[in-house]
Amino acid sequence: MTILNQVEQFLEYLEIEKNSSKLTIRNYRHYLLRLINFLESLPVPVNSISGINQDIIRKYRLYLSRFSDSKGLTLKRITQNYHLIAVRAFLRYLIRNDVPVMHPEKIELPKAESKSLKFLSREQVERLINMPNISTPQGIRDKVVLEMLFSTGLRVSELVKLNRNSINLKTSEIGVIGKGGRPRVVFMSDSAISWVNRYLKVREDDYSPLFIRYAGKTPEDNDHGEDYRLNVRSIQRIVEKYVKKARLPVKITPHGLRHSFATDLLSAGADLRAIQEMLGHKNISTTQIYTHVTNPQLKKIHQKFHRS
Repeated sequence: MTILNQVEQFLEYLEIEKNSSKLTIRNYRHYLLRLINFLESLPVPVNSISGINQDIIRKYRLYLSRFSDSKGLTLKRITQNYHLIAVRAFLRYLIRNDVPVMHPEKIELPKAESKSLKFLSREQVERLINMPNISTPQGIRDKVVLEMLFSTGLRVSELVKLNRNSINLKTSEIGVIGKGGRPRVVFMSDSAISWVNRYLKVREDDYSPLFIRYAGKTPEDNDHGEDYRLNVRSIQRIVEKYVKKARLPVKITPHGLRHSFATDLLSAGADLRAIQEMLGHKNISTTQIYTHVTNPQLKKIHQKFHRS
C-alpha cells in the first residue's frame, strides 16, 4: 500500500471515528501531501512509510524551515509545528493498526513563538457593538453578530451554523456542537436576546439560518435558505468593518471577541472551570492562558509595590 493510500485511510478515520471537522481534515490532507511530495523529491525517494526515520524527519524539518512559495512567503514556526503534529497523528494511527513505523514521540516539536493575547476592554466592546447603523435590517443583523460573539464566546465557526431554532429565547440558551463534536450550552445576555428578537422581527423571510446575507444574486435552487447563510469569512469582514469604524487601537477579530468574553468573565471573578465549559475547551490548560492577563492579585501587588 502506498503512503498516499494510507493517508487517505487516515483522513477517513478522522472523519468517521474522530468526527473531525472538514477544516481539520482539509488541513491534515494539506500537511501530509506536502510530506509525501517531500519524500518523493529526495535523492533516494521514500515510497514506504517504514522508510521514515529520524534522519528523514530531520531533513523534513529543515525543508519546512527553508520553504518559500512562489511569492517568497515562508512558513511561520507555528505552521511548521502543524505539519509535524499531522505527521505524529498519522504515525499514531498507523501504530494502532499494527503498521511498523517510527514512534511518533521521537518527533520533537520546536518551541513555538509566543503570541500576545488580543482582547478588548468592556468599554471598547461597547463602542464596537454600537457602531452598526440599526436603521437597516443589515445593520441590525451586524449588531446581533457583534452582540452574540461577545455575549456567548462562540467560535466563529459555531456562530455561522446557528439556526433560528438553535436559540431558546425564553431561557437565553443555545445548544452548540463544538470542536470534536463536543456538545455544550452557551448563554446570552439580556441585551443579546433583545437584539435577536428585534432582528427576527424585521426579517421578511422564513429561512432557517440565523444570519443571512442581504447582497448578491438570488439563488435559483434554495434549501431552507442555506444559500443565504453567512460564512466564516463574511463574519470576519463584518467585525473588521466595525473595528475600523470604531477606530479601536487593537486589530480585533471574531476570535478576539471570544478572548474578550473570557477575560471579561475572569476579571469579574468567574470560576476558571465554568469558563472552560462555556468556551468548550477540552483541557483546562487552554483556558488558563487568560489568567495571565486577568489576575487581580497581580495588579494589586503591582499597585502596592511599584509606585511612581
